[in-house]
Amino acid sequence: MATLEHVNLTVSDITATGRWLGAVFGWRERWKGGSIHNGTTAHVGDATSYIALYTPPDGPGQRSDESYFVRGGLNHVAVVVDDLDAVEARVRAAGFAPHSHADYEPGRRFYFDDADGIEWEVVSYA
Repeated sequence: MATLEHVNLTVSDITATGRWLGAVFGWRERWKGGSIHNGTTAHVGDATSYIALYTPPDGPGQRSDESYFVRGGLNHVAVVVDDLDAVEARVRAAGFAPHSHADYEPGRRFYFDDADGIEWEVVSYA
């Protein structure tokens, strides 16, 4: 059995991204410090998994418009929650616009794009 520990994302502002991740998903900053290429990284999550947020010293480069056509492109990050409606309200309160709502077997989901254009899927199997 394998468990995913973390995903590493390059973002424009690790503090702002960490703040909304905490507000939306209830996660906390586990660690923050210097990183590869003289950048800064923050680990934001819970006791067992996290999102590693990375920012290079001069800020990130340009984002590709369509990740599904880029080898190694990040298409979205999915998070499972117990109460989809409550998390959607927190996503809206954080200033993001939920879209692509769907009921499917075995659950419900929606997506939103953060300030860096990263697409997040929120799904509930409850």
